[in-house]
Amino acid sequence: MKIAVMQPYFFPYLGYFQLIHASERFVFYDDVNFIKNGWINRNRFLFEGAPRYFTIPLAGASPFTLIRDIRVQPSDQPWRRKLVETMRVAYKGAPHRDEGMGLLEGTLAIESDAIADFARHSVKSVMEYLGLDRETIDSSARYGNESLHGEARILDICRREAASVYVNAPGGRPLYDSSRFRAAGVELRFVDGRLDAYPQQAPAFVPGLSILDAIMHCPRARVAEMLGAYALTA
Repeated sequence: MKIAVMQPYFFPYLGYFQLIHASERFVFYDDVNFIKNGWINRNRFLFEGAPRYFTIPLAGASPFTLIRDIRVQPSDQPWRRKLVETMRVAYKGAPHRDEGMGLLEGTLAIESDAIADFARHSVKSVMEYLGLDRETIDSSARYGNESLHGEARILDICRREAASVYVNAPGGRPLYDSSRFRAAGVELRFVDGRLDAYPQQAPAFVPGLSILDAIMHCPRARVAEMLGAYALTA
């Protein structure tokens, strides 16, 4: 069993979906502390050829609060409408704008005030759109191991899922000791992904934007192909 664990991000970049692609079971790590200025409630898009941020505004977010407990601003605020309008204008010339806008509007229409729900829905809707069939789990609903931290908690999740391989993003290399994973009977592997260029409305290709940018600009089959552009390394 190959397992990957990551905080729920709002329409994350291609590399996040490459991590899911490399796993057989994917855990939304929603019972860890919120990451301020991270990717849980925002990502980047193109506006007039330059990268900008789009954001879901939060109500009282704190790095001392679990992701699952963070709330978005009330539904009577105009942020949903403004976000949709901004993205429609930004991608008005994109050949697949309707597909991307459908995913965005569908996520913003969910009945919830929890940012974790918006982020999870954004990821799952893209998975469905791209035909990426993987089992997903919410850590808060399954493990009850909040007393553990860092590497020990990941190893406990691997044990509970009977995982033989733990797949992680490249940024996790300094965080984990491969010998501890080996001692627990788990192989530690990292996804070294490629962010291949595709046509954009920009003077030069801008990598690492929200997956929505690729969806707006490329046929569905092309984006699905990008998911497998990685190598698993030790």
